[in-house]
Amino acid sequence: MRVRVVWRRDRYLRGSDHISLLRQGYPAARFTEPRENFNHEHQNVRVENGVQFGDLAEFCDFDFIARVTKVNAATLWSLAQGPGTPVGVTIDTTRLTNDTTVNWQRGTEADLAGYEVLWRETTVPTWTNVIPVGDVTSATIDLSKDNVFFGVRAVDRAGHRSPVAFPQPSR
Repeated sequence: MRVRVVWRRDRYLRGSDHISLLRQGYPAARFTEPRENFNHEHQNVRVENGVQFGDLAEFCDFDFIARVTKVNAATLWSLAQGPGTPVGVTIDTTRLTNDTTVNWQRGTEADLAGYEVLWRETTVPTWTNVIPVGDVTSATIDLSKDNVFFGVRAVDRAGHRSPVAFPQPSR
């Protein structure tokens, strides 16, 4: 099964349940099929000019739904194995420098091994660089905060990694 990440909150002219979670500050994702049949979603069940409208079981591909369920379960299992996403992540904006200092709060997991600082160009969607910084709560990287996106993730002793936390500017 090919899984593709789409970097958009939702599709045009409709929205899923995840939007209300995002508005409250919770991480959320949506799962959709790549080619939707609009006759069978967001429609009252009816027949017009011989065309069936509505979200009906006869239009479900249960083999596809089973594969999606397996992907979702594997993703959730993988996330549950790792440490929590770092909290209190800030980027030092109190002075102008050509390096970047990132700070965070230490997690409470018993098997926490340390942290990684990641960065990427602002034009790419995935992390391209990572530096293991150890079991610390601050790191200074010889790279300007103005030119890239930074993030921090936790790593446990088994090598599981948390989702990346984006830093907020320090106050």
